[in-house]
Amino acid sequence: MFESAEIGHVIDKDTFEAEVPALREALLEAQFELQQQGRFPVIVLINGIEGAGKGETVKLLNEWMDPRLIEVRTFDQQTDEELARPPAWRYWRMLPAKGRMGIFFGNWYSQMLQGRVHGEFKDPRLDQAIAGAERLEKMLCDEGALIFKFWFHLSKKQMKARLKGLKDDPLHSWRISPLDWQQSHTYDKFVKYGERVLRRTSRDYAPWHVIEGVDSCYRSLTVGRILLDGLRQALDRSKIRPQKVSVAPLPELDGQITLLDSLDMTRRLDKADYEEQLITEQARFAGLLRDKRMRQHALVAVFEGNDAAGKGGAIRRVTAALDPRQYSIVPIAAPTEEERAHPYMWRFWRHIPARGKFTMFDRSWYGRVLVERVEGFCSQADWLRAYGEINDFEEQLADAGVVVVKFWLAIDKETQLERFQEREDIPFKRFKITEDDWRNRDKWDAYRAAVCDMVDRTSTEISPWTLVEANDKRWARVKVLRTLNQALEAAFERSARQARKKKR
Repeated sequence: MFESAEIGHVIDKDTFEAEVPALREALLEAQFELQQQGRFPVIVLINGIEGAGKGETVKLLNEWMDPRLIEVRTFDQQTDEELARPPAWRYWRMLPAKGRMGIFFGNWYSQMLQGRVHGEFKDPRLDQAIAGAERLEKMLCDEGALIFKFWFHLSKKQMKARLKGLKDDPLHSWRISPLDWQQSHTYDKFVKYGERVLRRTSRDYAPWHVIEGVDSCYRSLTVGRILLDGLRQALDRSKIRPQKVSVAPLPELDGQITLLDSLDMTRRLDKADYEEQLITEQARFAGLLRDKRMRQHALVAVFEGNDAAGKGGAIRRVTAALDPRQYSIVPIAAPTEEERAHPYMWRFWRHIPARGKFTMFDRSWYGRVLVERVEGFCSQADWLRAYGEINDFEEQLADAGVVVVKFWLAIDKETQLERFQEREDIPFKRFKITEDDWRNRDKWDAYRAAVCDMVDRTSTEISPWTLVEANDKRWARVKVLRTLNQALEAAFERSARQARKKKR
């Protein structure tokens, strides 16, 4: 894949200087139109051989364009904060907003290549990382992002000649970094695995561009032209998101028994049993969160359910068992302007807890396949695609040791009506009932179909849904706590089994 980048492309200085003014003006115009439209972000991934001009090219781009609209990010060694969370967390939180450009050095490709070249893992894990990168980029592009991937290349002979020239030049020898010397010894491996990565991740929505790095004039003009052409094409498109996706047909629920129909809504606890079981489960939960094994895990609890199903009451019984410093609650409402400027999942990734911590989401990323689907706030392509994105997201959490527990609190239509009327009649509960609640009730059947579809498509072995019979609030609260306890105990046991296997 690198043959054409080793033949000595050269552009003379006069040609370069003649072309730069027009190219620079066009790039600035495209950049300002990008900001004005504010429809999509631009992500530029910088990879390749050390010494091939990566830094010099990005520095020049900042001179040609407005640096105030460019965010250059470098991902070196992971910080303690990053190590305590899923690997993709460090990239997600740095994504540029719509209308801006982000340039990523040391990105997900750099990490996987360095790890494989230095023997930190074998090919199967590299292939897993490649597949993860593909899913991430597909999701970003589906959300409208424009991705440029540049591999700056030098042949082995060219790299050695550059190092020798710099070493013998007392004024510029400081430019040789330890990474340059290191890669001079691992060049063949780096190119071998680099070719594997490029071959498997160059897709129509995010292709790789291999840039020969020997001649700075050729290198700079080539990168500038590619950026300009890509920006112009994207800016001229009327739509930036795919409007069709291929999925299995949606099930027809008319006259059929659903998962929600199978729940025994008569389950109840009397007051004495409730108080005894509640305090028992709260004590059990408090002990588990203080357990030293929790240092290997984080806990995320997702609370979804019918309006007036008792989510808030269940959350309060969970928190009553804990020190406030042990947990955080993230209430999800309509997205802010900042959140709308990023991919849909961005606002949830930011709140993923570090190891040893516990976060509760009062409503969650499932809003796309529930409220947004039913109310028409997103296209069918968006919410259908969201199922796969959600499953990928939760798999990443599980791989990083995050225990995800998802609750759907279900009540029947008659119970909801009683609770709505009670909220209107009792002064200190009136804040809980809104016009939106009554309007959502009119769409009861549509929400019910969406819930059944959601559970069918996202209740997985690594992140199953727990359906909670919530007509009786006492029963629901105890079941929520018991489920959290069981999930943590199961996670601790899995970790212990894995540790025993490694010792063998």
